Amino acid sequence: MSAPEIVIDERFCGPPDSANGGYTCGLLAGFLNGPVQVTLRSPPPLGRPLRVDTGSEDKVELFDGEQLVADAVSTAVDHTVPPPASLAQARLGAAAYEWADAEVHPYPTCFVCGPARSVGDGMRVFPGPLSERDIYAAPWRPDDSLLDGEGVVAPEFLWAALDCPSGLVTNTFAPGGRILLGRLAVDVIDPVPGARDYVLTSWAADRDGRKMSTGSALFSEGGHLHAVARAVWIEVAS
Repeated sequence: MSAPEIVIDERFCGPPDSANGGYTCGLLAGFLNGPVQVTLRSPPPLGRPLRVDTGSEDKVELFDGEQLVADAVSTAVDHTVPPPASLAQARLGAAAYEWADAEVHPYPTCFVCGPARSVGDGMRVFPGPLSERDIYAAPWRPDDSLLDGEGVVAPEFLWAALDCPSGLVTNTFAPGGRILLGRLAVDVIDPVPGARDYVLTSWAADRDGRKMSTGSALFSEGGHLHAVARAVWIEVAS
């Protein structure tokens, strides 16, 4: 039996020439059960078949030819998160989005947080700092194109939604260069139905040289925790 393959459409880019990290991680995580940790080893390419190696019961790998792109393992994800923000607070966070100007954003066409993407094309998740709280927040109403056949958000889009907020909050570390996702671990606790408003939050954890650890969470408008993530971001030269 031939190995399964995935092709990442150009719509789902992060940087213009590679895929959004969270989306890629979510696709690979779908080959394992429960909470999963994915480590990105090289930029995920767009528009060509990538081979998924499922030879191990507890680990899967993604290859571009012989180049390892990412690997995934089952894990446990800490559910300890800051108290949720209200939808009104999340909207204030979005109004304070620091990369709202496409001329300032390092990846303005990012599928998740790019201001150059139109409604219905990009996810337009714009997290910003909340006054008097050490978190970022953003509102999110999933577009119908992100839903599966049962009317809930497909898992890879939940991973994507949790990715960029966890990266934006590294602004609190005042990094000197661009950042790329190194590792993302996600636990989807409950399905996320469409046609509803949600709140995404993120927070900084610690920094060790070029590595920055952060967290993010997805809540219902009423404050129910649907998913939680832990991320490691790497600062790279501009």
